[in-house]
Amino acid sequence: MSEREGKAEGTTHFGYQQVPVDEKAQRVAQVFHSVADRYDVMNDLMSFGVHRLWKRYAINLAAVRKGERVLDLAGGTGDLAERFSRLVGPEGEVVLADINASMLEHGRERLIDAGVVGNLHFAQVNAEALPFSDNHFDLITIAFGLRNVTDKDAALRSMYRVLRPGGRLLVLEFSKPVLPGLGKVYDAYSFTALPLMGRMVTGDADSYRYLAESIRMHPDQQTLQEMMAAAGFERVNYYNLTGGIVAVHRGYKF
Repeated sequence: MSEREGKAEGTTHFGYQQVPVDEKAQRVAQVFHSVADRYDVMNDLMSFGVHRLWKRYAINLAAVRKGERVLDLAGGTGDLAERFSRLVGPEGEVVLADINASMLEHGRERLIDAGVVGNLHFAQVNAEALPFSDNHFDLITIAFGLRNVTDKDAALRSMYRVLRPGGRLLVLEFSKPVLPGLGKVYDAYSFTALPLMGRMVTGDADSYRYLAESIRMHPDQQTLQEMMAAAGFERVNYYNLTGGIVAVHRGYKF
């Protein structure tokens, strides 16, 4: 098996459920179709606005320079892509990519309204089989999206292929709390408050119950570091944020 998540032959996890491998992408798509219009509002509510600080940290860690080519995978509503577009300048290129058409369209409309045009492109792609040429991008980011990918190992290999030598990958994702006692508080919040907020704001508690479950099924910091190394990335390191609730992993292609 390619992933280290204990799945049965021919199945994978969708939250805590075991589903056929070929059904997971469709189920994840339905989750994001359901919440796309209220996605940014819910992010602010769920994290008390702290998600903006997590993303700012990742952007600073990315150290984007003018003229670089950036691929923002699972880019959703485009908050990272918007910042990268300004950093790379007119001589650079940013591709906002997402597997979900609803999220991608929402991001496209928001960025066009914000006047972000010219060096920004949009692509509906599957991270497991990226439709880009080898050695093309200087930076790839995937923020809060890797846990939804069916075959994470295949996706990491695909990202490695399209990075140029010297390029880097940043994965910003929910992870495993490392502060004593934080895990119990976080679990209580995730499985009680998140579905309640989801029902009140979007009319959809199930999608936010899936969110809580998908976080628990995602590899921990050390395991993801090992997965990135197995895909070919070097100098892989991670940085815990908010006591390990979120972590940023960074690896290079040499």
